[in-house]
Amino acid sequence: MERCKQMSLAGFSNQWSAKLTRHIPPGQFGRYLLVGAWNTLFGYGSFAFFTSILSPVIPHSYIAAYVISSLLNISVSYLGYKFFVFKTKGNYLREWIRCVSVYSVGILFGVVTLPVMVAIIRRNTRFVAEAPYIAGAILTAFMVVYSFLGHKKFSFRSPA
Repeated sequence: MERCKQMSLAGFSNQWSAKLTRHIPPGQFGRYLLVGAWNTLFGYGSFAFFTSILSPVIPHSYIAAYVISSLLNISVSYLGYKFFVFKTKGNYLREWIRCVSVYSVGILFGVVTLPVMVAIIRRNTRFVAEAPYIAGAILTAFMVVYSFLGHKKFSFRSPA
């Protein structure tokens, strides 16, 4: 009985997974995860770097660090997505502008939610100094999912 239940759950999981990924060319999601891992490390690293160097200079440095690092990270991400993940040809400026558009929405979301998240973390945990870094990591996880969908459906979509 238990074995049948496990097989049934495995079959359901495989069907759900197949439905979810049937619109993604083979290997594309794996390449996205690889480039996404690099983008995440580079992006969070640049956020942490700019936060640390701006902290002694300006109050709430994590907001400025988020904007500065986001602008740098957009171009790094664009190059990885264009040449390695979606493998599109031409349309460099149009795709870059669309990439900037997808990320701009994310940046605006981050600028609005980051201070709220930092305040919530500081108020509800003992992580006062670490709160911007924790909030940045949470926001990064959200952006990974959002950016794949935005780039797949908008920035690098195939012509109809």
